[in-house]
Amino acid sequence: MACTDDCQTARYPRMPGCLFLRGWMPILLSWMLFPMMSCNRVFYYPDRKDRGSPAEHSLAFEEVFFKTEGDQMLHGWFLPAASGKPTRGTVLHLHGNAANITGHYEFARWLPAEGYNVLVFDYRGYGRSEGHVTRDGTIQDAMAALDYLRERGDLDSDRILVWGQSIGGAISVVLTAERRNQIRGLAVEAGFSCYRGIVRHHALHHPLLLVLAWWFPFLIDQEWCPIDYVDQVSPVPVFFIHGTTDRVVPCRMSQAMHDRAKPPKELWLIEGMDHYEVWQAQPEVAKRRLLEFFERTLEGPTGKAPAG
Repeated sequence: MACTDDCQTARYPRMPGCLFLRGWMPILLSWMLFPMMSCNRVFYYPDRKDRGSPAEHSLAFEEVFFKTEGDQMLHGWFLPAASGKPTRGTVLHLHGNAANITGHYEFARWLPAEGYNVLVFDYRGYGRSEGHVTRDGTIQDAMAALDYLRERGDLDSDRILVWGQSIGGAISVVLTAERRNQIRGLAVEAGFSCYRGIVRHHALHHPLLLVLAWWFPFLIDQEWCPIDYVDQVSPVPVFFIHGTTDRVVPCRMSQAMHDRAKPPKELWLIEGMDHYEVWQAQPEVAKRRLLEFFERTLEGPTGKAPAG
């Protein structure tokens, strides 16, 4: 299946400023005019707009706050598995680069009905979380969210799964590599393989940017690039999901990470689908494939790396 070079409508609403879809020209030109600004800001589009909550879908949820190692207070929602059904596990959801959880929770709100607890939270600078977003900060935030789940006394800390979307996918690979003894399975949806590479991809696909800002990708540092961590995820099972016509993150990046990852690993290339589009076009198929991966993972061995 060939790889060609958010958030959709209604049920899964479009987010403002999704990664590289909007604002690329003014953003890159701004770096030309203000070179002292942090180049990493190009990756993040946080806001504090309220787009709703799980209450609108009659879902039980708990407002949660937890601190990072650097004492930043983060905000999230914990959605317990639906009552009357056995709890299968807990999913830590790492959202994409725009807006905040009031829109992104839509992607995961169906999981409680399937027997899964879910934690959705905002990185620093997003929504009601304190601070200003940075690349280092997002990694610390993901680790703090995992620590929060492991410290709760009302769930099985040996059955935690991670699902990252877009930039959340990039973060999720690093998180799992660093904490593979604490995570049972990893799903990476539409994730990019390296920060400089995704900037270069978009610069090359915009003729004016190619002429005026061809040099800009070289300013992007390579710290925390998932391609450098993905081979350390094993023995945790990893499931890569990507649309073959994704205009935001080319699917070759998931292919590259899958190629470098060690077993157990899976790759689902979704023919003709754009960024997150499967959740609009084929939501039941997407749910089934993700659930099957989670169920296989939880039924298998713990995936914990050998001690020492």
